[in-house]
Amino acid sequence: MAKKTAVAKKKATTKKKDIQPLVGKELLKKLKDLPHLPKREKAKECGYVVGKQVNLSGFMNAILEAKGISLDGDANNDGRGREASYRIKVHQNGQMVIGSSYTEKMGLQTGDEFEIKVGKKHIHLTQLTEGE
Repeated sequence: MAKKTAVAKKKATTKKKDIQPLVGKELLKKLKDLPHLPKREKAKECGYVVGKQVNLSGFMNAILEAKGISLDGDANNDGRGREASYRIKVHQNGQMVIGSSYTEKMGLQTGDEFEIKVGKKHIHLTQLTEGE
């Protein structure tokens, strides 16, 4: 009988190890559903448990990476700020600033001009060619 319980325990721990902790958008989405829980419980719910220990440092690092902040200085980030989030906010003075990461990706140069078309829920920027 003792042999059967040992096998059952081994199967149960194997199943727990197969569960991968949440990362990226899935992690951030899950955290939005758990605002009422303390940090340690959030980590457990997101799968950051090793044995009986809660892996808080792994959990916090995963949150930072999901938000585009890397402490390791990986190859994707050249050290000049955050990754592009493809979102901007209207500043207090009413202006919106499009960051250099976007203009670099589009190959834009200083002095390039755009026509602004305002819709009900969107703004279109159409690049003007020379001579327009």
